[in-house]
Amino acid sequence: MQIKTLCGEAIAPHIDDLARLRIEVFRAFPYLYDGSLDYERDYLGTYARSPESLFVLALDGDRVVGAATGVPMADETEEFRRPFVEAGWNPDEIFYFGESVLLPEYRGQGLGVRFFEEREAYARRLGRFRHCAFCAVERPADHPLRPADHVQLNDFWANRGYVHQPTLRTEYRWKDVGETCETAKPMSFWLRELI
Repeated sequence: MQIKTLCGEAIAPHIDDLARLRIEVFRAFPYLYDGSLDYERDYLGTYARSPESLFVLALDGDRVVGAATGVPMADETEEFRRPFVEAGWNPDEIFYFGESVLLPEYRGQGLGVRFFEEREAYARRLGRFRHCAFCAVERPADHPLRPADHVQLNDFWANRGYVHQPTLRTEYRWKDVGETCETAKPMSFWLRELI
């Protein structure tokens, strides 16, 4: 396994790699994402346009098997910035983690922790961020597609020093498995102060 970090324009050759990973990994609960490459390219354009975006790639040989992303919150879309602005936070002081996706057969080897470490280290090197943040979809406990063995990642995130901020909320639209069109999904944020 090799970990590779890319910033700004250097991420462009790997947009489709991440798009394919997102489509595959996020199809599972809780995201239930029924994605397409066109949707993904549009969504990931936010990262391609930011000179300080970050991709952390996990490679098995030449194959990208996992990835994590980050971008200054000021470069994120309105859906992700708005809750912070409305709550009085300064987006210029927040580094946003977009996603962390890893194929199932590569989990349990410490790569999830490494993804967080690499993004936090990058945010510190940029020198102007006070917090790192990410958001997660919220699904009801009785969701009909929730697997009986589903394990939430809340404990993993808390062990990394992230604190759930249930009042910082947004919605993001995508098409769920079995849906015919995009619908808004509730999401809430987790934050960690950079020390």
